[in-house]
Formats: sequence, C-alpha cells, structure tokens
Amino acid sequence: MQMTIDGFAAGPNGENDWVFLPGKQDPAAFQFGIDLASGCDTLLLGRKTAPEFVAHWENVFDNQPDSPWNPFAKLMVNHRKIAFSRTETAIPGRNLEVENGDLATVVQALKSQPGKDLLVYGGVSFVRSLVGLNLIDEYYIIVNPVAIGNGLSIFKDRKVLTLESSVAYTNGKVLNKYLPA
Repeated sequence: MQMTIDGFAAGPNGENDWVFLPGKQDPAAFQFGIDLASGCDTLLLGRKTAPEFVAHWENVFDNQPDSPWNPFAKLMVNHRKIAFSRTETAIPGRNLEVENGDLATVVQALKSQPGKDLLVYGGVSFVRSLVGLNLIDEYYIIVNPVAIGNGLSIFKDRKVLTLESSVAYTNGKVLNKYLPA
C-alpha cells in the first residue's frame, strides 16, 4: 500500500497523484514491485478500483511494449484477479472475476487453496475492510516523502503491527514490512 508520510493512502476524494512524482523513480523499488507480484498468483481488488486498474495495465501491456512498466503490466494482466462487490456481477477485464459473497468467508477460502500468495491492490475502503476483518497476513507499506494534510486511511481502528523489515530507496520512499502483532 502506498502511503503518505502523514499516514494517508489517498487524498480526501481518493486522489493518488502523489504516488508517482516526476523524476522520483528508483530501479530497486520498481524491482521489488515486480518480485512481490511474481510471488503471487491472485490479485484482490475492490469494485471501485478494479475497472481503472485492469484497463490501465491491459493498455500498458497491449500498447506500450517498450514501457519499463511492461513486465509489471504482464503480471497484472495474466494473474487471476478477483474484484469484490455487493452490487456488480461483471466487470470487463482479462482473468477478472467478480465475487459477491461474504468477504471474510471468500478470502479465508482463497487463503486455504494451494498456490502462491494473494496480493491486494485496493482501493482504500476495500483494504480498510480487509484490515478490519484481520485478513491481512503481511503489510507492505511504502511511505512516500510527501504530506497531503488530509485524506483516507486504511486503518479505522487501532492496529498493532510488528516491523519485520525496512528498506529506504533513493527516491525517498521507505518500504516497511509489518506483520500483525
């Protein structure tokens, strides 16, 4: 989860334009994203995030073969994706399923299946629901060197975590891996 230095995962209206500031890329951070995605085989998405997320990465994969993001886009397109929704029954996208069942029941069932890890790509309210239900096993929080003053958090209640590792990147971002305490 990308987060601002003042603890927000998005601006008050869901803005995340602060995540990819111009001139602020770091090859090691980029490689970490690819490695993390390579270690999973299923992506979990919220209903609001899924359409834009899927369309973006399909566009990069299909139309930008020379983009440095293409290897990541290939993973995003080819992985199984499950969008959770109480209202939608279909969302366009390759390898994308829509799940209308109880979030906790479905995620626990997915966790018990053989295969690689599950990886969550949001959005904020979806991740907040997973956090509130104690369904997150590892938190990868990328703290960005920007404060926005007001916004949306993935945490609704107190959550005690244990820091397992921390890596600082040349672009000023810090990746913290936390485990539930």
